[in-house]
Amino acid sequence: MGTTSGIATRRMTVAQAVVEYLSKQYTVDSIGGVEYRERLIPGTFGIFGHGNVAGVGQALKQYQQLDPAIMPYYQGRNEQAQAHQAVGYARHTRRRQTFAISTSIGPGSSNLLTGAALATTNRLPVLLLPSDTFATRAADPVLQQLEQPYAYDITVNDAFRPLTKFFDRVSRPEQLFSAFHHGLRVLTDPAETGAVTISLPQDVQAEAFDVPAEFLAEREWRIRRPDADDDDIARAADAIRSAKRPLIIAGGGVLYAYANEELAKFVELTGIPVGNTQAGVGVLPWDHKFSLGAIGSTGTTAANAIAADADLIIGIGTRYEDFTTASRTAFQNPDVKFININVAAIDAYKHGATLPIVADARKALVKLNQALGGYRVGADLEQKIAAEKKRWDATVDEAFDSRSTPLPAQNEIIGATSRAMDAADVVICAAGSLPGDLHKMWRVRDPFGYHVEYAYSCMGYEIPGGLGVKRAAMAEAVNGGTQRDVVVMVGDGSYLMMHTELVTAVAERIKLIVVLIQNHGYASIGSLSESLGSQRFGTQYRSLNEEQHSFDEGDTLPVDLALNAESLGVKVIRIEPGEKVIAELEQAIRDAKAAPERGGPILIHVESDPLLDAPSSESWWDVPVSQVSELDSTQQAYQAYTDHKARQRKLLG
Repeated sequence: MGTTSGIATRRMTVAQAVVEYLSKQYTVDSIGGVEYRERLIPGTFGIFGHGNVAGVGQALKQYQQLDPAIMPYYQGRNEQAQAHQAVGYARHTRRRQTFAISTSIGPGSSNLLTGAALATTNRLPVLLLPSDTFATRAADPVLQQLEQPYAYDITVNDAFRPLTKFFDRVSRPEQLFSAFHHGLRVLTDPAETGAVTISLPQDVQAEAFDVPAEFLAEREWRIRRPDADDDDIARAADAIRSAKRPLIIAGGGVLYAYANEELAKFVELTGIPVGNTQAGVGVLPWDHKFSLGAIGSTGTTAANAIAADADLIIGIGTRYEDFTTASRTAFQNPDVKFININVAAIDAYKHGATLPIVADARKALVKLNQALGGYRVGADLEQKIAAEKKRWDATVDEAFDSRSTPLPAQNEIIGATSRAMDAADVVICAAGSLPGDLHKMWRVRDPFGYHVEYAYSCMGYEIPGGLGVKRAAMAEAVNGGTQRDVVVMVGDGSYLMMHTELVTAVAERIKLIVVLIQNHGYASIGSLSESLGSQRFGTQYRSLNEEQHSFDEGDTLPVDLALNAESLGVKVIRIEPGEKVIAELEQAIRDAKAAPERGGPILIHVESDPLLDAPSSESWWDVPVSQVSELDSTQQAYQAYTDHKARQRKLLG
């Protein structure tokens, strides 16, 4: 400890200052008068190379020896997967916590780009600390350096700029203070959060300077929860009272605001039904009287039937992704109006909303509940809600029912998984046909029970994302919270993208349950391709037919993914094809749940029939079809496309 101009300082490297600074940052959140204080960065991931081994790597090792609790270090097998773990953790902790990720320069840094895009698209915080080339340019060009003749200050890290919500490069030690102050401001802001990237040149990481004690003191970041304007609430209440067929679309913002209880109160008082987005699954239990389930292209027929006639849409915490609006065809009432409640202005104003309300979802609902005393929808709407729910529930029951065939439909696998899991357990998914099928059919019973990454729909997210959720669930249980198993559902195509974090789970003996569905290809895009007249081209895992240069008709590849998982140290349960496959799958999941909590990952391998689709949503998604073609299948698909396109609205209003 020293002094500089009368200010107490400590001599340390930039990397050491970063690590100690991050260990002292806390989020503070107030929900209904109860205050929560949690550590913002509970740990750091890192894969070390010449960019960070002597900087952040040395700092983490030094603090590990002084006190491992200061900044726990976690290994990962791929930088992108580390970002996915951080995102999964942030989602389960409702954006109060996330991880920092350190990489080497060059490919180590650029491996993070997909993770950055995913975090930003999902509005989930992650702190990225990619190493960069020498700020002094003493070693020039350094190994793995990108050179641009027109701009010599550009490095691969500049690719993060459009993918992150905040970007800075610390070219001098003194820049550390403003870079991290503003980076964490964005990281903890519900309206702005996403990936935060602070680029750290490798020479600067190891450079020593005098760090003010004030920078290293504990700091609290209060999560901003803006209240709704009273005039906006009054106008919204008037619009609701005038509506005959109102509908709520609830998104992830309801969950991040801890507004699900206030939403339940709102719908029980008013009788207004709720359709939910992918991120909003869990806002109400699936069997709640006014829960219509998923809405839009991957929605239920119940939600879509009510949406088609709705004269007022009350969007709460949704970003109105294309699937949600069924490409602007879901709402067919010519007089439909929109009230959009969102903490982010960009979402509140989406689609020309009649009444945008920029506010925290819970605070807005509290005020609406007060303003709408005595209001309730008509009996005719309540009767239609009940009838549509009954119709859809019967549809799902039939889809879940086992056909006792050797290769089950994915619907049956989802049903078996759902039955075997406890209410508090969490299902994880991201890409392929599974997210759409889960969205419409998964019977969620807990606000934390569903985590499907579908804003970016990133193949390979499932296992690392699930591992991040499991880390958060383990911390929750240690602190006296709910005990939860985490079950990852993943297809073979997505599994092959990024199964490497199974090794991380093995190393830390983390019980992650993985249901691997082997259908020998990309089932989702195969089905989409067929509907668009492209005949499932290039979506099957088959041997090459050299004469036609085709992968569509050859033999199934002799790939054994169960054996692959076993080679990584994972316990594997194989479900062989047969008439009892669904019963055996259900029992296998129950057995996996009964395994020791720190016994390591368990993978359940089951084959399915990729040609059996989920029940129809009676909805549409805009994927353009070739306007001219010599294929009859494409010509027919284009005619169907133009019919749907005619129903698409310019604005929603």
